[in-house]
Amino acid sequence: MITVASAISAEALPITVLDISHTITDPNLIYPESVETDVDKMMNNWYLRNYALLDSMADYRKEVDATDAQIIERLSKIPAEIELPYNSLVRNIINLYTNRRRSLVENMLGMSHYYMPIFEQALEKENMPHELKYLPVIESALNPDAVSKAGATGLWQFMTPTAKGLGLEINTIVDERRDPVKSSEMAAKYLKQLYSIYNDWSLAIAAYNCGPGNINKALRRAGGSNKTFWEIYPFLPAETRGYVPAFIAAVYVMNYYNEHNIAPALVRRPIITDSVHVSRRVHLQQIADVLGMPIDEIRALNPQYRKDIIPGDIHPYPLVLPSMQVYAYIMSEDSIVAHDAKKYERRLTVEPSDGTVTEVSDDGEFIVTQKTKYHKVQRGETLSSIARKYGVTVSSIRAANGISSVRRNQTIKIVTTQRTPRPKDDLDKAMEQLESNGLINNEETADSTDVGSTENTTVNADTPKKTAEAPQKKNTTTAQKPKTNTQPAKTQPTKTQTQQNKAAGAQIITVQKGDNLYKLAKRYGTTVDKLRSLNGMKNDNLQAGQKLRVK
Repeated sequence: MITVASAISAEALPITVLDISHTITDPNLIYPESVETDVDKMMNNWYLRNYALLDSMADYRKEVDATDAQIIERLSKIPAEIELPYNSLVRNIINLYTNRRRSLVENMLGMSHYYMPIFEQALEKENMPHELKYLPVIESALNPDAVSKAGATGLWQFMTPTAKGLGLEINTIVDERRDPVKSSEMAAKYLKQLYSIYNDWSLAIAAYNCGPGNINKALRRAGGSNKTFWEIYPFLPAETRGYVPAFIAAVYVMNYYNEHNIAPALVRRPIITDSVHVSRRVHLQQIADVLGMPIDEIRALNPQYRKDIIPGDIHPYPLVLPSMQVYAYIMSEDSIVAHDAKKYERRLTVEPSDGTVTEVSDDGEFIVTQKTKYHKVQRGETLSSIARKYGVTVSSIRAANGISSVRRNQTIKIVTTQRTPRPKDDLDKAMEQLESNGLINNEETADSTDVGSTENTTVNADTPKKTAEAPQKKNTTTAQKPKTNTQPAKTQPTKTQTQQNKAAGAQIITVQKGDNLYKLAKRYGTTVDKLRSLNGMKNDNLQAGQKLRVK
């Protein structure tokens, strides 16, 4: 139950606004979503791991509470333009930060070394109160990648419509709500707009959380436009009621953490950054590789690039780097863009497939190209006439379409096949070179006679007996044939030719089921052309059990 809420009218209960702001209570207070931030996950933040040093004894530090009077006095000493009243709601959230969520405060103090100067610069530019820099504490726990259940994103937790209305870019590649600099500038402008509407900082802060529409509705229900946050408190959305108390608590804790024995995360060394505008498309990994930086460091400094891509080819985008690395980037930009360029390039023109499929034939001698075309059946056309038109068979059309006949205006698929000789590979060229150099015996020798007459005969240096018998069989076979002008079988080979035959090695093999010329050529280290020529073949057809001469 919210006290004072049932008698908010000054006529029904003559109390002042000051009384309400200090005496209001709410047992159903809803804490900001950020207080439940996973601290262990925060510790994986690159900045905390590399630039902040947490107190290893922090878990053993004794909790120190403060009295109401002490907290009121401390709040009064903070140099702030925005009023920071104290009540049970504020005390409730202070207790949360200084007790159960002490480790969260320690981590936020560590992150504040980097982010607070960015917030202060943006607020100073718009001449806004500096204490507004603590709003991201309750919005995101200083996490630029924070995303709320409602979809609010970034340090300042902008919803998409609000962010786009302020001019922030949000798309698949870039989300400027995550950009610490850009989002802080827009948050300062937005807060300035809200203050110009209500002329009251507590209402402006509340409107930042739930939108001006909800604030205006609460003001109407409370009975006037000149009410304060504490007067319209009961009429606000439940999650907004705790927003201003949480802001006050955050201001207090970030200034008086030491009074509660909370160990701040110290800075190991300052991180000094600078920025450069990138006008070319570049991937963060390219930058990391060439500059020798951890990609996690570049990501931490540039969280707005959701896919690690800076689309500078669209328009210039800022890149934040450690100051000394900025000069290195400027000097190495060409090398960075060229590094692994094929891997990260953006394809601007892509032709769709025309249905062409290219593969090597089973024998390895031809390139087989299949093209898929579509034909709309005209009056009087039949499967036979269509097949003749495209140079295919009727059965292939039936198989491709699963049909037995066609009808007018039907669209059918036609698959055409074209075979072209395959270019010789390196092995073919190497074998030809060996032959031309005389290192391998040429096929057109005296032993290239009838294959059948030399069945089971092997010409090999390891089989001297069969080598001696081979010429006799050849002579016998040749004698049975009609006489011709040339009788190579009767010509006695020279000593040199005999040595070459032995070195080259020729043998008869039996074709097995599943064999083809391509497989055999690869198996015996020769080529299809040579097998075909050596055996006097006019085509590539083979049958199981067939005898072939190979080298």
